[in-house]
Amino acid sequence: MQDQAAVTVTHEVDSRRGYAMLLMVLGSIAISFGGLVQRSIEVATPWQIYVYRSLGLIVVVAAIVAIQNRGRFVATLLSVGRYGMLAGILLAGAGLSFIQAFAHTTIANALFIIGAIPFFAALLARIFLGERLRRATLVTMLFAGSGLALMVVNGVSIGSGFGNLMALATALCFAGFAVVVRYRRRIEMLPSLLIASTLMIAVALPVTGGDLALPLNDILLCLFWGGCLSGFVNWTFIIASRHLATAEVTLLMLIEFALGPVWVWLFVDEVPHRWTLIGGSVIIASVAVRALLEMINQSRPEQTPAQPV
Repeated sequence: MQDQAAVTVTHEVDSRRGYAMLLMVLGSIAISFGGLVQRSIEVATPWQIYVYRSLGLIVVVAAIVAIQNRGRFVATLLSVGRYGMLAGILLAGAGLSFIQAFAHTTIANALFIIGAIPFFAALLARIFLGERLRRATLVTMLFAGSGLALMVVNGVSIGSGFGNLMALATALCFAGFAVVVRYRRRIEMLPSLLIASTLMIAVALPVTGGDLALPLNDILLCLFWGGCLSGFVNWTFIIASRHLATAEVTLLMLIEFALGPVWVWLFVDEVPHRWTLIGGSVIIASVAVRALLEMINQSRPEQTPAQPV
């Protein structure tokens, strides 16, 4: 009976892998507009942006948790326990070090190092969760990694040691966040986003000196960025982590790096380098082929639940 139950659970998870991939693709497309939103902000400093972004995320996530858990809002917040707190701390660390990375090294350096998240996530998941990579996922990671390298090859330099270190901290913190969310996938982890946002406000607000006076347009854009774009992608990330291996769910996030320059090009006329477009195309093609293979595998009448993830 126990073996039969185990097979049933595995089959259920496998049957929703395509759905989880679709969610992550949609979330990554949504957050890829973040660069366009940032270019549209006129006055706000990065730290002011993070305060308002975090406020927007708090409002939306709190509303989702309240609606989904009527009468159990506080109990749901407390249910995440120490792992939810750890996830929130890691996500806050990733967000804050992200700012420092872009401020103290080249964009190419930062993107190249941060783009290693799927590889760090795979390593950490292998060590702490025992997750093994599917062959198709490993091949996709290699192709997507080569696409990312093409995107930044002309801009990679030695750069600032501190900035590069912050980019590395961003990658490691987010990879750690992904592993924790995957480990506690049976528990509602949305409250960990509230923890992360609160911590980021606690750090960013003193840096602003309490100066949050901004044009209404900037405030609305920051709230939209945090509440809608970041809120949606983080929700899809947590849902997808229940059905996809850690490396797979972080791999799909590379779509953000591929599409971000395209939106800025189309709407702001900020022309990207041709290698940026070529590398982005390689990333998107790699992910598309991986998703197609997954759909083909799911369409087969017989499944093999014992396959590693």
